[in-house]
Amino acid sequence: MKYTIDKQEKYSLLKLHEEKLDSSIAPGLKSELITIHAEGVKNIILDLSEVKYTDSSGLSALLVGNRVVQEKGGIFILACLSDHTTKLIKISQLDSVLNILPTVEEGVDAVFMNEIENELQDGEDDI
Repeated sequence: MKYTIDKQEKYSLLKLHEEKLDSSIAPGLKSELITIHAEGVKNIILDLSEVKYTDSSGLSALLVGNRVVQEKGGIFILACLSDHTTKLIKISQLDSVLNILPTVEEGVDAVFMNEIENELQDGEDDI
């Protein structure tokens, strides 16, 4: 599996350098997402701009990433999806579960908004 990771203070950006997110790639992506999260990364942005095709095992990897990040109050964002991947997510009715944004920049903005919301909620809990 070919990918790059850009680690920032509030998030990590994982860019997949593959045309297909299928059964040959999905297990590696799942373990990488779990590893990144286990290293203390709370928010993950997954850039899928190079992915043209996704199958059910690819969707499963995306759901694993979403679940592990949300368990700790983080946000998992999918950015730059192909038409094929977008259609598959909509057909599977996962568009209401997954955070999908058109660009990585919007994903970064969403991470900071989520962080602000969490800080505000934590402040209310202290009252």
